Amino acid sequence: MKKLVVFITAVMLFSCGKKEKEAEEYNPATATENATTSADPSSYDPKRGEGKFDNVELGPTLDQAMASKGEEVSSVKCTSCHKLTDEKLVGPGWKGVTERRKPEWIMNFITNPDPMIDKDPEVQAQLEICLVRMPNQGLSDDDARNILEYMRKNDGVK
Repeated sequence: MKKLVVFITAVMLFSCGKKEKEAEEYNPATATENATTSADPSSYDPKRGEGKFDNVELGPTLDQAMASKGEEVSSVKCTSCHKLTDEKLVGPGWKGVTERRKPEWIMNFITNPDPMIDKDPEVQAQLEICLVRMPNQGLSDDDARNILEYMRKNDGVK
């Protein structure tokens, strides 16, 4: 029993020491410097955003299967912060987003939000209202495309 107590104590001390070391290695000045360096607004295209999507082909009608998959993914990853109306929850509501933004911009923002938040003046203005940065949810390209189709459905595309 005594050996078990010593072992548990040693594990706890080792774990605590590691967390302290990690905290020491974090340097807010370096983090701020890196964010500033990556936020070069001159290289930013406000129509497509920043990311790998240059051309997203949308069909003239809604792909119901994709929209259903998008609804499933968004119920897990998105709806805790976004409403389907124009009402703000944590983040802005989704109503009309596919009318205001190009599909490339939406796909790039879903899959790559951080550089876009750092560079896009409209997103920065929205951040001042919402006060919370959209986290990178690590969504696949297919998940992002399905969510885009669900957004189109929400905006009335048939």
